[in-house]
Amino acid sequence: MTEDTGTDLDTGTGSGVATEPAQAADPVREWQRLHPRSLLAGAAVLCGVAGGAALPAFLSLSSGSRPAWQAAGWVLAGALLLIGGGTAADWVRLRRTRYRVGPELVELHTGLVVVKRRSLARERIRSVDLTANPLQRVLGLVKVGIGTGEHTAGESTLELDLVSRAEGELLRHTLLSRLKGPEDPAYDGVLASVDPRWIRYAPVSFVTPLLATAAAGAVMQVSDWFGAQGEVIHWIGDRFEDVSLTWMIADLVLLAVAAGLIGALGLWVEMWFRYRLEREPGGTLRVRRGLFTARSISLEERRLRGVELVEPLGVRLFRGARVDAVATGLAQNDDDKHADLKNLLPPVPRAVADRVAAQVLRETEPPTGAPLARHPRAALRRRIRWALWTGLGPAAVLAVLGAWLASPVLGYVAAVLAVLLTPLGLVLALDAYRNLGHGVSGAYLVTRSGSVRRSTVALQRAGVIGWTVKQSWFQRRAGVLTLSATTAAGEGAYAVLDAGESQGLNFAAEAVPDLLGPFLEPVPAPETPEARPTER
Repeated sequence: MTEDTGTDLDTGTGSGVATEPAQAADPVREWQRLHPRSLLAGAAVLCGVAGGAALPAFLSLSSGSRPAWQAAGWVLAGALLLIGGGTAADWVRLRRTRYRVGPELVELHTGLVVVKRRSLARERIRSVDLTANPLQRVLGLVKVGIGTGEHTAGESTLELDLVSRAEGELLRHTLLSRLKGPEDPAYDGVLASVDPRWIRYAPVSFVTPLLATAAAGAVMQVSDWFGAQGEVIHWIGDRFEDVSLTWMIADLVLLAVAAGLIGALGLWVEMWFRYRLEREPGGTLRVRRGLFTARSISLEERRLRGVELVEPLGVRLFRGARVDAVATGLAQNDDDKHADLKNLLPPVPRAVADRVAAQVLRETEPPTGAPLARHPRAALRRRIRWALWTGLGPAAVLAVLGAWLASPVLGYVAAVLAVLLTPLGLVLALDAYRNLGHGVSGAYLVTRSGSVRRSTVALQRAGVIGWTVKQSWFQRRAGVLTLSATTAAGEGAYAVLDAGESQGLNFAAEAVPDLLGPFLEPVPAPETPEARPTER
């Protein structure tokens, strides 16, 4: 069985006729194979899996009437079968996989039962990313991801798993050498490199509470695997035997937060150690980072349509921000979802983020720091109403249920929710209104919104391909509308929330005059009524 796939045709389904590889291949460079040391990498991973599963399997087998030596024999046999079978399958994959780089196509043939023949046109290649985990780095290997930057129903990324580090670098330079862009010594070279002081933003990110919750859940899950969850709960209860319930909960929360802080610091070091952002000659942005897992991500500058300055609440309180790329074709790799390909800069001081954003866009002044127009007071009233509904709505429901069920506990919970959520919601509503803004800065339109996650987007005006105007019944009554700039990059659309009707439409006409302007009619100013004498 043979399956041929490509970026825009799938000959396995009969949707098109594939070009014969021999006609498009490079006659100079012969077919290449993956590096043989990839067998060692796969065998080492299988040894780790077998070792991790050996202890639970041994405890499970020896807990019955089976003697310990017999249980150990079964576990050892299973481990050998797993490692040997997996290594044999990997050897078959290695022998059946080959690739070739020709003047027109990059081809990959792999598979035994289902044979896949994939090809990517070199003129459509937009990125060549290199990734290596600690074991692969020790063995001198890298995984090469060759992408077209397209969102298609088929596969738009061709992966070579694994090749030598030198071969990966050679492929990257060979496949990206045709990408020529503007060269300017003032903007080429290193744009940013890691500063150890940036780690202070790690504990105030959203990762900390997530890791704290994950740590508490991991303790209970692991204890449940070994059938010791009850003992763990009793042990915790014994430690806090002379402590009130309130203080026990507070202490446990503090311990979880401490674990989250340590995890956030460790995760930051793993992700951003040896970070370096540079623009290579020809206009390719390259991000290199990682302590254990090294990553090298390349972004063709011609795909760049702007930048997004992201300020999560905790980071913003410490005057920090991160920079993301707004570019076409930044699809996530399904096998590596934790690697966010659009991150150009970790959370850093706001001044540094603005400076790097300007350098990435080849601008003397950062568009993300341009003054923005304020939105009408109707936008503030809408957010205050949302805050009141958020705080008082659940409290009212609980109060009604408490009265109906004659439960004073529900009444107390309703009062606590009303007292806590309503002021918090009002504060966030005021902050969200203060953060609303939009404007035009040179070749970029700028929009800002959000409170818990404030986002400032500088989008190329030439990259806007359409406008979407939305106005709900409540917005019509308030005299505001939401205007979304449609683009082929990033999220696909970036909104100007709750702008005044004339304000928003005039902004769209100013930002991209030829797009919405022909559909707008000027509204004449109201005539001043003639003065009439008043009767006494």
